Amino acid sequence: MKPIWRVLRYIKHYPFLLSLHIGFILLHALFNLSSYVLIIPFLELIFGMTAPPDTLPELALNASSLSDYMLYHLYAMKDSLGIWNCLLIISAAYLAMSFLANLFRFLSQFFVAPIRNGIVQHLRDDVYRQITILPVSYFNSRRRGDIISRMSNDLADVEWSVVTTITALAKDPVNIIFFATTLIVINARLFLYMLVIAPVTIFLIGLIGKSLKRNSFKGQTALGGLFSILEEGLGGIRTIKAFGREGDMQQRFEESNSEYTRRMIRVAKRKELSGPLSEILATLVLVAILIIGASLVIGGEMGSSTFIFFVLIFLRLIPPVHSIIKAYNNLQKGNASAARFFQIIDADEQIIEKPNAEEIKSFDNTINYSDVSFAYTTDAPNAAPVTVLDHINLSIPKGRSIAIVGPSGAGKTTLIDLLPRFYDCTGGEILIDGKPIKDLNITSLRSLFGEVSQHCILFNDTVANNIAFGHEHYPRQKIIEAARLANADEFISQLPQGYDTPIGDRGMTLSGGQRQRLSIARAILKNPPILIFDEATSALDAESEKAVQQALENLKQGRTTITIAHRLATIKNADEIIVMDKGHIVEQGTHDTLIQQGGLYKHLVEMQLL
Repeated sequence: MKPIWRVLRYIKHYPFLLSLHIGFILLHALFNLSSYVLIIPFLELIFGMTAPPDTLPELALNASSLSDYMLYHLYAMKDSLGIWNCLLIISAAYLAMSFLANLFRFLSQFFVAPIRNGIVQHLRDDVYRQITILPVSYFNSRRRGDIISRMSNDLADVEWSVVTTITALAKDPVNIIFFATTLIVINARLFLYMLVIAPVTIFLIGLIGKSLKRNSFKGQTALGGLFSILEEGLGGIRTIKAFGREGDMQQRFEESNSEYTRRMIRVAKRKELSGPLSEILATLVLVAILIIGASLVIGGEMGSSTFIFFVLIFLRLIPPVHSIIKAYNNLQKGNASAARFFQIIDADEQIIEKPNAEEIKSFDNTINYSDVSFAYTTDAPNAAPVTVLDHINLSIPKGRSIAIVGPSGAGKTTLIDLLPRFYDCTGGEILIDGKPIKDLNITSLRSLFGEVSQHCILFNDTVANNIAFGHEHYPRQKIIEAARLANADEFISQLPQGYDTPIGDRGMTLSGGQRQRLSIARAILKNPPILIFDEATSALDAESEKAVQQALENLKQGRTTITIAHRLATIKNADEIIVMDKGHIVEQGTHDTLIQQGGLYKHLVEMQLL
């Protein structure tokens, strides 16, 4: 139950609302019980079951004293007002008690609603904050559909568990204490008989709860797999149709859906079993109480009206007990969801920022890779780390144009991703102006870079907001200028609403070249001292590529640019070309120098010319 208790810790943010909730719960229980206390005088008044005492008895906390005290005042009121007026007064008092009890019940739920929704809000905020902190490597090894499932369905289960738990733990124990105390006062012996069956009930409900938790966890995991298949299907719908694999994807989805359905059927069966089981056990106790209580009444040890009152209070005791049992089973189901949810929050694969990290506001001298290595481990048991970069030493002076080339899998993109700390190197260190980047404030570090990836990322927003992403204060004229430099203004002006045109999910209403030019315009508008291009012009046609390349050449004045390229014609004029292979730097120099060396670079150029 540890995960669900972690959820309940968020209640500390709402001390005032929680105190109001508990206060109204206490008032509800008090007036609810008081309304039932009036049943005894009502029965006594109508049927005259017991003769009143001759003198006013001394009030004490036991059934006999309380009954005699009430009977004395009841018959005195009957003699002075008459039986019908007395009945009207008791009825009015009963209605008033019932009204107040339900009013306080409503108020308790009124003040618990902000707590419930506030806790869920805090959970969403915390997990999304964690997602933004986790490194890119965390998401490379996990399915996005499963993460979405944890933030939606798992969180919905947690919310439901929180609702039932807060309500059950605040309201039902109070009602149980009030009603149980009343039963003890009425007849402690009869109450002890009632408790004999309790251990059996607790044991059986515990077995159901464990099975419920186990199957709920497996069910939520299966749902995560289902969401992953759905997300893959939506993202790759063109490829699925192009290869005619609709049937295969449908079969994968149906198999995953069947597995999830089987798990949730098991959960539903076990969840529904606890209710009838508790009802049967409660009925068994009630039958025992009726038999034993009847013998006490016949033997003169208990008044008939008192016995009726005992049975009524016992019947009122059953719903809160049943509610707690139901809440316990909901907790077991929610506990499994909370465990999956907190796996994201507790993930230790974080890019850690040092306390009081130094802010860096400019890039003035050099970027240095000092004996940098990077490796990652897979989920396979006893698997050796996979080396991506091996003892890289590299210096990038300010204002230089650097190109990085090499075969696929050489480590080019990883080398650059270490700069803004999308990953952290596992060996050596990277320095900017002599300062290790691990000592710098992450936000200020990343503000130095503008990046355009071969996989351009756009958002379901307008053209202007995508170009000015993260900087809504940019004047429209600067946005237009950036678009012109990226050779994007011409097609933007032809859109239905120009720069205010929504571009749909991931910009899918635009062509690949148009999306890429918007990404370039975004980097131009940011105007950072270091520009990173990972195959930035790969999706452009020849005419657009030429225009953008000219714009990029103009931007390089006074800036440091790092370009990852497979199309080697785009980097012929770079100040220095870094050739990588299998995690090592194997060649360095200008285009002409590397051609003369006749190594890997010349081979790559000849392959492209061929």
